[in-house]
Amino acid sequence: MRIGFLVEQMLAPVPGGTGRYSAELAAALARTADPGDGVVGWCAFRRDVSGAAVPGVLGPLRLGLPRRVLATAWARGVGPIPGGVDVVHAPTLLVPPRGLEALPPGVRHAATAWRRTAAGRHGGAGPQSRPAPQSRPAPQSRPGPQSRPGPRNNLVSRSRLVVTVHDAVPWTHPETLTPHGVRWHREMGERVAREADAVIVPTQAVAADVREHLPIDPERLHVIGEGVADAVLRVPADADRRAARLGLPERGYLLTLATMEPRKGLDTALAAMRHPAAPDLPLVHVGAAGWGDLGAGTAGAGGFAELAAAGRFRALGRISDEDLAVVLSRATALLAPSRSEGFGLPVIEAMAHGVPVVVSDTPALVEVAGDAALVARIGDAAGFAEALGRIVQNPRLHSRLSRSGLLRAAGFTWNEAARSCWELYRRISSSPAVSVADDGRA
Repeated sequence: MRIGFLVEQMLAPVPGGTGRYSAELAAALARTADPGDGVVGWCAFRRDVSGAAVPGVLGPLRLGLPRRVLATAWARGVGPIPGGVDVVHAPTLLVPPRGLEALPPGVRHAATAWRRTAAGRHGGAGPQSRPAPQSRPAPQSRPGPQSRPGPRNNLVSRSRLVVTVHDAVPWTHPETLTPHGVRWHREMGERVAREADAVIVPTQAVAADVREHLPIDPERLHVIGEGVADAVLRVPADADRRAARLGLPERGYLLTLATMEPRKGLDTALAAMRHPAAPDLPLVHVGAAGWGDLGAGTAGAGGFAELAAAGRFRALGRISDEDLAVVLSRATALLAPSRSEGFGLPVIEAMAHGVPVVVSDTPALVEVAGDAALVARIGDAAGFAEALGRIVQNPRLHSRLSRSGLLRAAGFTWNEAARSCWELYRRISSSPAVSVADDGRA
């Protein structure tokens, strides 16, 4: 079986959690593939695609259009698509069209015109796919001859389509996205509901939200969780040197791990740090700048700059997995105050290092954390401050949460997620009908 996996999000300006998901799941699919199976990475056209190279995955092969043009074409149901594969897996809502036979007449006419134009430019049925020479996998990881992708991106696809929908934020919390983002995600989500053979969601909480807002049959909806990257689990031998370079406080610190954007609730974390019940520890933030008035260099959202001036806040930005392992391993507690989440990977990453966690009561975080975390209401700064104070002041509670977190995190692995995906791929390829267990899992 040949899987075409879209790795485009790995090359986005801010890859975020979906970029991590794409990289880790693609690598795990390659690790868990049966003999004769293969995984092929695909991305938009650009000169350098080395950032989307994944161990064991062929490619990435480049589609014939750059990212923005490709996204526009796919939103209209036209454009180049991965060819020569049995299943296309889109790990975000950047989803290729199913082919001409699935399109209404007007769009079909536009697609035909696009194909003729592309054929005139490239001397064939469409833009050529160019493999990146620097991203060739090890010989033992290559698909067999029967699994190699075709040389062209045909407009008509016989492949099955699997799409991962990470959350229902565009419907449940549109105020935390830009208007353009809300519109694009909703339109693509509606198309996925019509065209996808299977939709993967990371939690039962997301499954419930998706069913409420999109007309997806329950038998097409599959809950498959996420995992912790090996590189994030392993603390490097030079941890002390890395900690000193990062300026990590020696007496402990609280940690937030998220892109800086309104949905992540970092304003709640800031307010909690200023509450009288908060422990006297600094806050370290790891994550890229997103959007909204939450920049670490400004006084927005209650005072990042004020806390930094008082020595109680440090922003590390995006860091390597090796550095992240050091940061996680030395944290006193993690705050996850998100207003909405689909899974909450930082929660599992912290637990895997034995770090106690305080989460907001958004359903996905409560589901993932189970009984291994303390819970505060969304936006309740006092609740977060009090929970953090309890963890710091009560060694027995800290120890209990640490042990429970380690056990909880052990149940989430990328290899297990990949095995569930392979099972799903085979089932939808062998029969148009897809049946799942009563709990929605593949």
